[in-house]
Amino acid sequence: MIEAVVFDLDGVLIQSEEVWDEVRGRYVRERGGRYDEQVQRAMMGMSAPEWSRYLHETAGVPDEPEAIDRDVVALLLEEYGRELPLLPGAVETVRSLATRYPLGLASSSNREIIDAVLELAGIAECFAATVSSEEVARGKPAPDVYLDAARRLGVAPEDCAAVEDSHAGLRAAKAAGMLVVAIPNPSYPPDEEALAAADVTLASLGELEQALAVRAERA
Repeated sequence: MIEAVVFDLDGVLIQSEEVWDEVRGRYVRERGGRYDEQVQRAMMGMSAPEWSRYLHETAGVPDEPEAIDRDVVALLLEEYGRELPLLPGAVETVRSLATRYPLGLASSSNREIIDAVLELAGIAECFAATVSSEEVARGKPAPDVYLDAARRLGVAPEDCAAVEDSHAGLRAAKAAGMLVVAIPNPSYPPDEEALAAADVTLASLGELEQALAVRAERA
Protein backbone atom coordinates (compact mmCIF):
# COMPACT_ATOMS: atom_id res chain seq x y z
CA MET A 1 0.00 0.00 0.00
CA ILE A 2 1.44 3.36 -1.02
CA GLU A 3 1.23 5.79 1.89
CA ALA A 4 3.73 8.45 0.73
CA VAL A 5 5.53 9.61 -2.42
CA VAL A 6 9.19 10.66 -2.43
CA PHE A 7 10.50 12.64 -5.40
CA ASP A 8 14.00 13.11 -6.68
CA LEU A 9 14.64 16.71 -7.76
CA ASP A 10 17.16 16.90 -10.60
CA GLY A 11 15.85 15.27 -13.75
CA VAL A 12 12.43 14.59 -12.23
CA LEU A 13 11.03 18.00 -11.29
CA ILE A 14 13.60 20.20 -13.02
CA GLN A 15 15.62 19.63 -16.18
CA SER A 16 18.78 20.56 -14.35
CA GLU A 17 21.44 18.07 -15.39
CA GLU A 18 22.33 20.23 -18.39
CA VAL A 19 22.66 23.28 -16.14
CA TRP A 20 24.80 21.40 -13.62
CA ASP A 21 26.89 20.06 -16.50
CA GLU A 22 27.44 23.48 -18.04
CA VAL A 23 28.22 25.21 -14.74
CA ARG A 24 30.59 22.55 -13.42
CA GLY A 25 32.24 22.07 -16.81
CA ARG A 26 32.94 25.80 -17.15
CA TYR A 27 34.21 26.02 -13.58
CA VAL A 28 36.54 23.01 -13.94
CA ARG A 29 38.00 24.06 -17.29
CA GLU A 30 38.64 27.62 -16.11
CA ARG A 31 40.78 26.13 -13.37
CA GLY A 32 42.71 23.81 -15.63
CA GLY A 33 40.92 20.61 -14.67
CA ARG A 34 39.50 17.79 -16.78
CA TYR A 35 35.79 17.68 -17.55
CA ASP A 36 34.44 15.07 -19.96
CA GLU A 37 31.62 12.53 -20.20
CA GLN A 38 33.36 10.15 -17.82
CA VAL A 39 33.71 12.82 -15.15
CA GLN A 40 30.14 14.02 -15.63
CA ARG A 41 28.62 10.55 -15.38
CA ALA A 42 30.71 9.60 -12.39
CA MET A 43 29.30 12.52 -10.41
CA MET A 44 25.63 11.79 -11.04
CA GLY A 45 24.01 11.00 -7.71
CA MET A 46 27.00 12.10 -5.64
CA SER A 47 26.39 14.36 -2.67
CA ALA A 48 28.01 17.81 -2.62
CA PRO A 49 30.91 16.69 -0.40
CA GLU A 50 31.47 13.72 -2.70
CA TRP A 51 31.44 15.51 -6.06
CA SER A 52 33.46 18.50 -4.86
CA ARG A 53 36.10 16.11 -3.49
CA TYR A 54 35.98 14.15 -6.77
CA LEU A 55 36.63 17.31 -8.80
CA HIS A 56 39.59 18.15 -6.57
CA GLU A 57 41.13 14.69 -6.33
CA THR A 58 40.27 13.16 -9.72
CA ALA A 59 39.44 15.97 -12.15
CA GLY A 60 42.43 18.12 -11.19
CA VAL A 61 40.74 21.25 -9.79
CA PRO A 62 43.31 22.87 -7.48
CA ASP A 63 40.76 24.56 -5.20
CA GLU A 64 39.82 22.81 -1.96
CA PRO A 65 36.52 20.84 -2.03
CA GLU A 66 34.73 23.32 0.27
CA ALA A 67 35.56 26.19 -2.10
CA ILE A 68 34.54 24.16 -5.15
CA ASP A 69 31.17 23.36 -3.58
CA ARG A 70 30.54 26.98 -2.55
CA ASP A 71 31.49 28.49 -5.92
CA VAL A 72 29.61 25.97 -8.07
CA VAL A 73 26.44 26.32 -5.98
CA ALA A 74 26.61 30.11 -6.28
CA LEU A 75 26.91 29.85 -10.08
CA LEU A 76 24.01 27.39 -10.26
CA LEU A 77 21.74 29.58 -8.15
CA GLU A 78 22.50 32.50 -10.47
CA GLU A 79 21.30 30.41 -13.41
CA TYR A 80 18.13 29.33 -11.58
CA GLY A 81 17.43 32.94 -10.62
CA ARG A 82 17.41 33.83 -14.32
CA GLU A 83 15.31 30.82 -15.39
CA LEU A 84 14.15 27.79 -13.45
CA PRO A 85 14.11 24.78 -15.82
CA LEU A 86 10.94 23.11 -14.52
CA LEU A 87 9.89 19.96 -16.34
CA PRO A 88 6.41 19.92 -17.92
CA GLY A 89 3.73 19.03 -15.40
CA ALA A 90 6.06 19.19 -12.39
CA VAL A 91 4.18 21.84 -10.43
CA GLU A 92 0.73 20.49 -11.30
CA THR A 93 1.67 16.89 -10.43
CA VAL A 94 3.24 17.82 -7.09
CA ARG A 95 0.30 19.99 -6.05
CA SER A 96 -2.24 17.34 -7.02
CA LEU A 97 -0.43 14.47 -5.30
CA ALA A 98 0.04 16.58 -2.16
CA THR A 99 -3.73 16.44 -1.69
CA ARG A 100 -3.58 12.62 -1.58
CA TYR A 101 -0.23 11.70 -0.02
CA PRO A 102 2.42 13.16 2.26
CA LEU A 103 5.28 14.08 -0.08
CA GLY A 104 9.00 13.84 0.48
CA LEU A 105 12.00 14.87 -1.57
CA ALA A 106 15.32 12.98 -1.60
CA SER A 107 17.93 14.85 -3.61
CA SER A 108 21.65 14.90 -4.26
CA SER A 109 21.49 18.68 -4.51
CA ASN A 110 22.68 20.93 -1.70
CA ARG A 111 20.15 22.05 0.91
CA GLU A 112 20.48 25.62 -0.35
CA ILE A 113 19.55 24.54 -3.88
CA ILE A 114 16.62 22.37 -2.77
CA ASP A 115 15.08 25.20 -0.77
CA ALA A 116 15.62 27.76 -3.54
CA VAL A 117 14.09 25.56 -6.26
CA LEU A 118 10.99 24.66 -4.26
CA GLU A 119 10.42 28.29 -3.30
CA LEU A 120 10.93 29.56 -6.87
CA ALA A 121 8.53 26.89 -8.16
CA GLY A 122 5.93 27.75 -5.52
CA ILE A 123 5.68 24.19 -4.19
CA ALA A 124 7.71 24.29 -0.97
CA GLU A 125 4.58 23.91 1.14
CA CYS A 126 3.66 20.68 -0.68
CA PHE A 127 6.54 18.73 0.88
CA ALA A 128 6.33 17.36 4.39
CA ALA A 129 10.00 16.34 4.36
CA THR A 130 13.01 17.19 2.19
CA VAL A 131 16.46 15.63 2.49
CA SER A 132 19.76 16.53 0.85
CA SER A 133 22.35 13.81 0.51
CA GLU A 134 24.84 16.17 2.14
CA GLU A 135 22.79 15.61 5.33
CA VAL A 136 23.30 11.82 5.38
CA ALA A 137 26.35 9.59 5.50
CA ARG A 138 26.35 8.45 1.88
CA GLY A 139 25.02 9.81 -1.39
CA LYS A 140 23.16 7.83 -4.04
CA PRO A 141 23.32 4.94 -5.05
CA ALA A 142 23.38 4.23 -1.29
CA PRO A 143 19.82 4.29 0.12
CA ASP A 144 20.57 6.76 2.94
CA VAL A 145 18.76 9.79 1.54
CA TYR A 146 15.59 7.80 0.81
CA LEU A 147 15.62 6.07 4.17
CA ASP A 148 15.95 9.42 5.93
CA ALA A 149 13.09 10.87 3.89
CA ALA A 150 10.85 7.96 4.92
CA ARG A 151 11.91 8.39 8.55
CA ARG A 152 11.05 12.09 8.48
CA LEU A 153 7.68 11.32 6.88
CA GLY A 154 6.96 8.68 9.52
CA VAL A 155 6.23 6.09 6.84
CA ALA A 156 7.93 2.71 6.38
CA PRO A 157 10.17 2.71 3.26
CA GLU A 158 8.24 -0.22 1.75
CA ASP A 159 5.08 1.92 1.88
CA CYS A 160 6.68 4.73 -0.12
CA ALA A 161 6.85 5.23 -3.88
CA ALA A 162 10.09 6.83 -5.10
CA VAL A 163 10.16 8.78 -8.37
CA GLU A 164 13.58 8.72 -10.03
CA ASP A 165 15.36 9.24 -13.35
CA SER A 166 19.04 8.33 -12.97
CA HIS A 167 21.02 5.12 -12.55
CA ALA A 168 22.29 6.15 -9.11
CA GLY A 169 18.87 7.30 -7.97
CA LEU A 170 17.06 4.19 -9.14
CA ARG A 171 19.56 2.00 -7.31
CA ALA A 172 19.23 4.11 -4.16
CA ALA A 173 15.44 3.89 -4.11
CA LYS A 174 15.53 0.15 -4.77
CA ALA A 175 18.06 -0.41 -1.99
CA ALA A 176 15.76 1.52 0.36
CA GLY A 177 13.00 -1.00 -0.36
CA MET A 178 10.61 1.51 -1.95
CA LEU A 179 8.32 1.06 -4.93
CA VAL A 180 10.53 2.49 -7.68
CA VAL A 181 8.93 4.61 -10.41
CA ALA A 182 11.37 5.41 -13.21
CA ILE A 183 10.92 8.40 -15.48
CA PRO A 184 14.14 8.17 -17.53
CA ASN A 185 15.82 11.42 -18.52
CA PRO A 186 16.38 11.17 -22.29
CA SER A 187 19.42 13.46 -22.11
CA TYR A 188 21.12 11.38 -19.41
CA PRO A 189 19.42 7.95 -19.55
CA PRO A 190 20.02 5.40 -16.80
CA ASP A 191 21.81 2.19 -17.66
CA GLU A 192 19.71 -0.86 -18.53
CA GLU A 193 20.52 -2.69 -15.31
CA ALA A 194 19.32 0.21 -13.14
CA LEU A 195 16.21 0.70 -15.25
CA ALA A 196 15.37 -3.01 -15.01
CA ALA A 197 15.23 -2.64 -11.23
CA ALA A 198 12.30 -0.20 -11.46
CA ASP A 199 8.83 -1.46 -10.62
CA VAL A 200 7.15 1.00 -13.00
CA THR A 201 8.60 2.92 -15.96
CA LEU A 202 6.82 6.01 -17.28
CA ALA A 203 7.43 8.39 -20.16
CA SER A 204 6.58 11.57 -18.25
CA LEU A 205 5.37 13.04 -14.97
CA GLY A 206 1.94 13.38 -16.51
CA GLU A 207 1.50 9.60 -16.20
CA LEU A 208 2.45 9.41 -12.51
CA GLU A 209 -0.91 9.97 -10.83
CA GLN A 210 -2.64 7.34 -12.93
CA ALA A 211 0.18 4.85 -12.37
CA LEU A 212 -0.04 5.30 -8.60
CA ALA A 213 -3.82 4.96 -8.73
CA VAL A 214 -3.50 1.66 -10.61
CA ARG A 215 -0.99 0.37 -8.04
CA ALA A 216 -3.36 1.37 -5.23
CA GLU A 217 -6.23 -0.53 -6.85
CA ARG A 218 -4.11 -3.67 -7.10
CA ALA A 219 -2.98 -3.50 -3.47
